[in-house]
Amino acid sequence: VIAVMSPDASKKMVFLEGENNNDVSFSVFYNQNEVIQSSVLELMSEELNFTGTITVENIETTSVNTTWTSRFNELSTIPDHYNQIKIYLKQGDAKVNIIARAYNEGVALAYEIPEQGNLTEIGLNENMHYNFDKDYELWSTPKREKGVLTAQGEYRKIPISALQEGAERPLVIEINDTVKIALAEARLVDYARMSFNKGTTSPYSIVSTLDGKMGEQKQDTITGAVISERKNDGAKVHKTLPFQSPWRVVMMGNSHGELLEHNYLIQNLNPPSEIADDSWITPGKVLRETTLTTQGGMAAIDFVASHNMQYVHFDAGWYGNEMDNASDATTITLDPKRSKGPFDIEAITKYATEKGVKVMLYVNRRALENKLDEVLPVLKKWGVSGIKYGFVRVGDQDATAWMHKAVKKAAEYEMVLDIHDEYRPTGFSRTYPNLLTQEGIRGDEETVPNAHTLITMFTRSLAGAADNTVCYYNSRVDKMGSHASQLAKTVCIFSPLQFLYWYDKAPSAPIKDDGLWGDTRTIGNEPELEFFNAVPTTWDETKVLRADIGELGIIARRKGNDWFVGGINGVTPHDVTLDFSFLEEGASYKAKVYTDDETVNTRTQVKIEEKDITNQSELNISIDSNNGFAMHITKE
Repeated sequence: VIAVMSPDASKKMVFLEGENNNDVSFSVFYNQNEVIQSSVLELMSEELNFTGTITVENIETTSVNTTWTSRFNELSTIPDHYNQIKIYLKQGDAKVNIIARAYNEGVALAYEIPEQGNLTEIGLNENMHYNFDKDYELWSTPKREKGVLTAQGEYRKIPISALQEGAERPLVIEINDTVKIALAEARLVDYARMSFNKGTTSPYSIVSTLDGKMGEQKQDTITGAVISERKNDGAKVHKTLPFQSPWRVVMMGNSHGELLEHNYLIQNLNPPSEIADDSWITPGKVLRETTLTTQGGMAAIDFVASHNMQYVHFDAGWYGNEMDNASDATTITLDPKRSKGPFDIEAITKYATEKGVKVMLYVNRRALENKLDEVLPVLKKWGVSGIKYGFVRVGDQDATAWMHKAVKKAAEYEMVLDIHDEYRPTGFSRTYPNLLTQEGIRGDEETVPNAHTLITMFTRSLAGAADNTVCYYNSRVDKMGSHASQLAKTVCIFSPLQFLYWYDKAPSAPIKDDGLWGDTRTIGNEPELEFFNAVPTTWDETKVLRADIGELGIIARRKGNDWFVGGINGVTPHDVTLDFSFLEEGASYKAKVYTDDETVNTRTQVKIEEKDITNQSELNISIDSNNGFAMHITKE
């Protein structure tokens, strides 16, 4: 038997078992139980014939046990500990090498097509057939079809047999009360994206397939959903030999909380940072400015500087209509629907620098594709520190390759990035940490109820940072949950760039009342805003205290000596006993607790209480339907 086992012996991947020696087969074990039955990697190419008898020509094993450090993650020191096996195979006449790793956090598989014959490049298609012994329930995004957002779509809990085309990764599957797994992808850089569908190789199977090439991309101009046709036949990727595929990952844990605490597995499957000196990369909190005026910009900078925030971000419209391919992001050409001006970007960035604030600009991918080399130096000259890439293309190999080249190129100009719309991360931020965050989440702009945020926390968040854009004064907060649960989102949904206040404006900014942004509100001075001022966006340590997916989530995160706790509740009221055993033994702490309370006479109705606690303390909190709480714990 050919197998690779995790360092703690709890996870195992077994290869080429059974009678049939014509398939590249594998199965996955967790604590001796087979969680994925014998499954098959199927490769197809016109240049290489991947059929016929499999022979094993050589096997190499390696082990790695290191750690790496980061200023941009949910942990500051990340363990990277695995056993690896590389199996050199011939399938018929074609050579293919299987590389498998077993970590304590899960297992991963990639394949390598080595140089062979006179071939220099090949076209390739790949299907992975995962077989299960029961019709397990899983958490799926909507069916992928024209005009539908899947990566930002609504999750449903369905059985494997009801899965539909285009389900996003990570795909969380409920094996039983003490076994949760997630099928995921890592190191997708120059390849077609993988997604899931119901399979046909057994009664309960899931197949992962690659996205075909997109015709000229047409998008819904409001949501960004793709409405053009995708080619589904033929080769999905074209590669020069030799090459290695992205990683196909099975994350495994005894709970949804453990999966989330160990989500660094995805970054571990990517190469270390290529940025030797990353001191210019600043994570932090961002205020969006939508008036696109110099006055609005200065007001936003003043607000950000006085509230321990780090960035002001200027939204679409500063270089013309973002949906027009002719709009030129090397110019300030205001879209009259968005702003009457004036908008002096260089005066704004100069003032921001004086105040210790950085400036970001939104640029639709239409103004970047084929023009990055012109746009980036101009933004740098203006004094801009970051870009939000909007309406990006995702899916086919060309879109993937362009996106990751654009991240590398931005690093050359010392620009941080937030990629919006349908892009979901596969760990590239380890290699290029200037990619601080991305969307690919059903966030506040979709007016999501707390119950759905509580699914997102334990599904989408397994992939990495997610820009949820936290609303605070907009009327949609009452539809989603409560003001205390909005505070909690900054802890519960990790994003090194954390957009706060959605489209609310700084008090001294001009009023923008054109209906584009819903009800524009002015940010107030309610006392609980001190929590937003204090909360960091990157962490030294993360502990999931409760993970009842869709029902209740409580996460504690540490930065230095301070701990921040966020609790979000779904539809059912809960009485929670918080146990502070994660705190340092023998130390005294002061906790500020922020809860919803209708008797508080402010427009946000958040109560603030102070408590003295130690690691022996317990605190009872009653959380009403759709409410939440936040806590800032300081060491005395």
